[in-house]
Amino acid sequence: MDELFDMWEDLNLTGLQENGTRVEMGGCPTAFDRSALLHSMCVIYVFIFVVGLAANGLVLWVNVRAQRTSASSSARHETHLYIAHLAVADLCVCATLPVWVSSLAQQGHWPFGETACKLTHLLFSVNLFGSIFFLACMSADRYLSVTWPSGGEEGDRRRKLIRRAVCAGLWLLALVASLPDTYFLRAVRSSHGDVTLCRPVYPDDQPMEWMVGIQVSFILLGFALPFPVIALAYALLAKALSSSSSSASMAVERERRVSRRVILAYIVVFLGCWGPYHGVLLADALSLLGLVPLSCGLENGIYVALHLTQCLSLLHCCFNPILYNFINRNYRYDLMKAFIFKYSTRTGLARLIEQTHHSETEYSAVAADNTPKITDRTLEHTTELQNTPLNPRT
Repeated sequence: MDELFDMWEDLNLTGLQENGTRVEMGGCPTAFDRSALLHSMCVIYVFIFVVGLAANGLVLWVNVRAQRTSASSSARHETHLYIAHLAVADLCVCATLPVWVSSLAQQGHWPFGETACKLTHLLFSVNLFGSIFFLACMSADRYLSVTWPSGGEEGDRRRKLIRRAVCAGLWLLALVASLPDTYFLRAVRSSHGDVTLCRPVYPDDQPMEWMVGIQVSFILLGFALPFPVIALAYALLAKALSSSSSSASMAVERERRVSRRVILAYIVVFLGCWGPYHGVLLADALSLLGLVPLSCGLENGIYVALHLTQCLSLLHCCFNPILYNFINRNYRYDLMKAFIFKYSTRTGLARLIEQTHHSETEYSAVAADNTPKITDRTLEHTTELQNTPLNPRT
């Protein structure tokens, strides 16, 4: 959406001034500093790139190492399959940001050619959709893992195959969802100067319908469908934790309260990151259809809001590693073990950490035996939620 003003030229609208909008045909001036907006986006994208790349790279390294060094393919590590794919998706999203920063710093000029325009956008879009899909699938998997018995070793093997098939299906769905917008992307010369833009060029017969259709599909696949799944699955999971035995010890009850807070953080962060952007995108689609009357203030507001909320939505690449990994007790254990085994293998500290972790696992299993709905299998999955509270910044 970085060159939204120029896009209206394809809609057979004439008489637009530089940095103009649809309502500028009626003499509506631009009420903000576009250069300051784009350079502010550059700063935010650089921050997301640095933090997201480091955090997701560390998450991926720890998960891969934990799988490789584990004595067996334990269920605890199998539940991290979605987290590993989520880290890959967020990592790829962050990897494309320097290209967009380079374009934004040049006031939207795209110097890389049409092939790079399509490939960069495709990589960005596929992994953006993939990140959202894995968050939704992870929430459903956690709830089902708690409420459905595993069925022993055979059940674990079957769940492993199902998870791998689901991951492949989600990547395929993300690719399909990204193809329409990528297909229409072109590197075209702007009519406002010697500037090349990477933007969609829709068919001349129905450009408005195509634009609105792609916007609506993004709203549906990116928010309207995943968010109810995430909210409902985690709400049911929190209810399952709350409705377990009331005679649990104070320590177990304290862990349950922390689990519910973390579950609330999952929902709030997703809503806070993606809700504003999709809300503004919906308002823009309604204005394109003429269902929302436009004024100068509203038109300028939509343009600025689209850019700012897009930056806000990409912050999820930084929040996901924190929420789903760094506050996870098992992840912190794997992280400590990785560095201790790598740099302190000749000391007794590694063995001490290992023994401490086994003691905590045994305690959790004993506590779980006192609850009718929370089984030993449940603890393997809910251990991810039994951590210190987090105040997500969204």
